[in-house]
Formats: sequence, structure tokens, C-alpha cells
Amino acid sequence: MTQTDERIDVGVMMGSKSDLETMRPAAKVLEGLGLAVEVRVLSAHRTPEEAAGFVKDAVRRGAKAFICGAGGAAHLAGAVAAHTTRPVIGVPIPAGSLGGMDSLLSTVQMPPGMPVATVAIGGAENAGLLAAQIIALGDPGLAKRVEEERANRRKKVLDSDAEVRAERRK
Repeated sequence: MTQTDERIDVGVMMGSKSDLETMRPAAKVLEGLGLAVEVRVLSAHRTPEEAAGFVKDAVRRGAKAFICGAGGAAHLAGAVAAHTTRPVIGVPIPAGSLGGMDSLLSTVQMPPGMPVATVAIGGAENAGLLAAQIIALGDPGLAKRVEEERANRRKKVLDSDAEVRAERRK
């Protein structure tokens, strides 16, 4: 495994490249808030040594949280949690005949002592925001950017409301 000394705030991991489109919003929101993100495809089952190695290396480089997306049995978040005490957030991937319900249940059903926060099926954007909020507890600058992001989202909804109300008056 190639190691680097490049700083990382959040590791975004997925079990398969096909999960990238689902996971991309996590990286986008984190980078928009000024956080350093590394995105990797590493499987809990097919590349367990590489996944564990990345987690340990990412922690060495300053990673404060991990976001893990996986479908089916969805063991990646739990496998990552086994190798770090940093917060791990699971994103169930919407796939297969159960539409991601199997992934959701696999991700939330962690044994005592191995917590994994879990967002909605396909909820990578919220996973990114949750990771930022966790990290912001120790970073006042990031906390301000998270608050600004929240205010921007509020404004967008209120602007939409005003547009709809104006249209209805016509």
C-alpha cells in the first residue's frame, strides 16, 4: 500500500465503484465546507487488509471521521469501526432486490461496542453533513461554515416558498 503524508479530515469509502454516484454527495458537501477528503473503493470482504491499512493510515494522517457506503450485507462500516475509534457513518446503498433495506439493516445492527451511525438509504449527503457537524465540535471555523450551510439551505426553501405563493396568487 502506498502511504502519503497528505492530511485528511474524512475518509469516504465504498465497497464497489458502482457505489460512487451514491457516495459522491458526501465528498462534495465535505469539500464545500473546506475539509480534506480521500475517496476509496475498498471492500470489507474482497480487500480486508487494504481497507484496514487505509483506515490506520488515514488516522495517522489526521482523519477525524469515516463515511462508508456498501450494499447487500453492508459490512464495510462495521469493518472500519473495528479498526478505529473515530466516528464511522454508514450509508446503505440502494441496490438489489430489496432496494437497500438489507444494507440498512446490516449497517444499523452493530454489536455492542462497535457503534456505527447510520443515515437513510442513499443518504450520503447527510452523512457528509453529519461528519462535518461532528468535526465542527472542535473547530470553530468549521462550525461557522456548517451554520452558514444550514442558513443557505433554509433560505433556499423560503425562496421556493415565496415563488410558489407568488405563482398561486396569479
